[in-house]
Amino acid sequence: MSFSEAEVQGARGAWEKMYADAEDNGTTVLVRMFTEHPDTKSYFTHFKGMDSAEEMKQSDQVRGHGKKVFTAINDMVQHLDNSEAFLGIVNPLGKKHATQLKIDPKNFRIICDIILQLMEEKFGGDCKSSFEKVTNEICSHLNNVYKEAGW
Repeated sequence: MSFSEAEVQGARGAWEKMYADAEDNGTTVLVRMFTEHPDTKSYFTHFKGMDSAEEMKQSDQVRGHGKKVFTAINDMVQHLDNSEAFLGIVNPLGKKHATQLKIDPKNFRIICDIILQLMEEKFGGDCKSSFEKVTNEICSHLNNVYKEAGW
């Protein structure tokens, strides 16, 4: 993993805008994922009965998980200039999702793409392009963890 200082600063600046409203943005991302890719809901037993986007937006569980996702990404973003610390966050997260939760790794790309889409809608293409390398790194490292776990 190698980010230039300019890439780190650009990515942090872009993410700061999204993370300023972590709960609402995280909720929006999850609701889009669940409505555009309904199969992703099957991993969340407590979300399965929710059929409408409005119901999901109001759910404390969806809102809480959206914030949890954004907090994990925020932790990764804070360590873009420290591979060891970055991997110290990504590896256990990937391992848990692969071995305990059995989440299909394609879902990480889906959620990252939705984050980029929302970034572009809210803050423009420059914001999105500043963060694309981060999502690629996250997905790449998570895929490596999954391979190591036998997926």
